[in-house]
Amino acid sequence: QVQLVESGGGLVQAGGSLRLSCAASGRTFSGYVVGWFRQVPGKEREFVAAIRWTSSSTYYADSVKGRFTISRDSAKSSVYLLMSSLKPEDTAVYYCAAYIGTVLVSTSSRYEYWGQGTQVTVSS
Repeated sequence: QVQLVESGGGLVQAGGSLRLSCAASGRTFSGYVVGWFRQVPGKEREFVAAIRWTSSSTYYADSVKGRFTISRDSAKSSVYLLMSSLKPEDTAVYYCAAYIGTVLVSTSSRYEYWGQGTQVTVSS
């Protein structure tokens, strides 16, 4: 099955931007929905955004709509999350996840394959 590897996390000032990457290995993302989730200690994992690989259709959580952009690059078998106008409350571990399908879903239980996460810290 597909393996997911996140990268691009780090420390950024409020108002700044950061781009996260999710690279597929073992298989391509063809036929998958790929999403981003985030989690802070003591809270449940929160949906951020998702993309349908075939059509590039996207779905965003209200909290990030207009600030974050999810995209894909088929040549690199990668999904990206461009985060702009970052706020301290965006601080979390960000996870890439995927499942085989075409319908965009925000519930974490639907996603079958998960990366290890990358830390994003936004300073005020």
